[in-house]
Amino acid sequence: MDEEEMVNDAKNSSNRKPNPKLSILPLIALIFYEVSGGPFGVEDSVKAGGGPLLSLLGFLIFPFFWSIPEALITAELATSFPENGGYVLWISSAFGPFWGFQEGFWKWFSGVMDNALYPVLFLDYLKHSFPIFNKMIARIPALLGITVSLTYLNYRGLHIVGFSAVFLAGFSLFPFIVLGILAIPRIRPRRWFVVDYRKIEWRGYFNSLFWNLNYWDNASTLAGEIENPSRTFPKALLGAVVLVVCSYLIPLLAGTGALDTDFSAWSDGYFAQVGMLIGGSWLKWWIQAAAALSNMGLFEAEMSSDAFQLLGMSEIGMLPSIFASRSKYGTPTFSILCSATGVIFLSWMSFQEILEFLNFLYSVGMLFEFAAFIKLRIKKPDLHRPYKVPVQTFGAMMLCLPPVLLLVLVMCLASLKTYLVSGGVIVLGFFLYPAIVHAKERNWTKFSTEIQPSMPSDSDLEGRPIVLEEHQEIDEAARGLLFDSQSSRTEQVSDISSEGVSKLE
Repeated sequence: MDEEEMVNDAKNSSNRKPNPKLSILPLIALIFYEVSGGPFGVEDSVKAGGGPLLSLLGFLIFPFFWSIPEALITAELATSFPENGGYVLWISSAFGPFWGFQEGFWKWFSGVMDNALYPVLFLDYLKHSFPIFNKMIARIPALLGITVSLTYLNYRGLHIVGFSAVFLAGFSLFPFIVLGILAIPRIRPRRWFVVDYRKIEWRGYFNSLFWNLNYWDNASTLAGEIENPSRTFPKALLGAVVLVVCSYLIPLLAGTGALDTDFSAWSDGYFAQVGMLIGGSWLKWWIQAAAALSNMGLFEAEMSSDAFQLLGMSEIGMLPSIFASRSKYGTPTFSILCSATGVIFLSWMSFQEILEFLNFLYSVGMLFEFAAFIKLRIKKPDLHRPYKVPVQTFGAMMLCLPPVLLLVLVMCLASLKTYLVSGGVIVLGFFLYPAIVHAKERNWTKFSTEIQPSMPSDSDLEGRPIVLEEHQEIDEAARGLLFDSQSSRTEQVSDISSEGVSKLE
């Protein structure tokens, strides 16, 4: 970086307003939307489970084997590495930057596929009242319009997204509270125990449960934007777990217990019909409006996570520096545009196709995260952990065992098409990494040459290693990717040290 560029960067930094940090309530809402967004989309679990029994048991038991372990591990690792990039940093620290890059690529691709679901799901609710959205002539312009408008809202700032998520969560969940109250006189508990084993579709059942209860780790990519992450993050995860489980169980208990309907009718968007049968047309329209706003919240939360992940990867030199460029609102403009482009290209696929593809890629990434959690416990026992899961190494392994088995099960149930598509994405990641290293070595594009981890507070100074120390064992290719030269690394250490002193003062 020459002197003129340094002066320009300093001017831009001084002109940009400080980015507002996320507090606990907006963070709970964002995690809620990263994972759930309400019961929209859980209807398939009733149909695939051959009745309500397996669906209810799944959302009651599944969180103990999957959601809680994932949330606990996310809380420990996100507070140990409170930087944008989240799980990319965890994997890089445990296995080196090659696998950190692969993790970032898989999870970003999975996140973009996940985000492509929400405009589709939104139109699936609307088509019950407006059949024209079954036709491509209306569906394609609607998908484009939804994606563009929501991408612009994300561009306007993460704090706006966070507080919008609080409002959207309240509006989306309130009609289901009303639905639950109206359903009480009509509930017959025997209906909850119905199951037709001949109609169970295990692949659809597990994919539905898995998709509706995963992505707890996504908020870690926003760790650098959170106010006091070591305290805020664990509390927000706990609040979000309770909110998510209740948002599924209450509507399912009300709908399946109050209605004696054919469970093969339970598919995406069916809760609108449940509202019609229990409360009337006014409740049906309210649920459809709630579904629309819920999908807005889901889209915004996922888009923020994906974009700030790319920003974090750029800040440590894994991607060109353009991915770290921020707008005047503090949002990563180019990263948002890349994620939005991926959403538009994937929106033409069906709900179930997207669901299975993203679940497979997400499962591969999560296996690496659990492995990194165990390895960091062994490799770096003295790593500063503001929040630590209260188990020793053996207990940590036992905590990971149930979710790992579940991940393997979900991957084994995938179709041949899913194996081929996911395999292609994985192979593409293997080629992209050396290509980026080569581009860095040839100076084909600008990369960040500085690593600027957020400095710890006074109370966190003891034993807190900076991010630079986490990469001392990387190979030569990684050195070419993350750092320009030995001399630049020496200057970085000096810069970081002086910056840290000024911040602490």
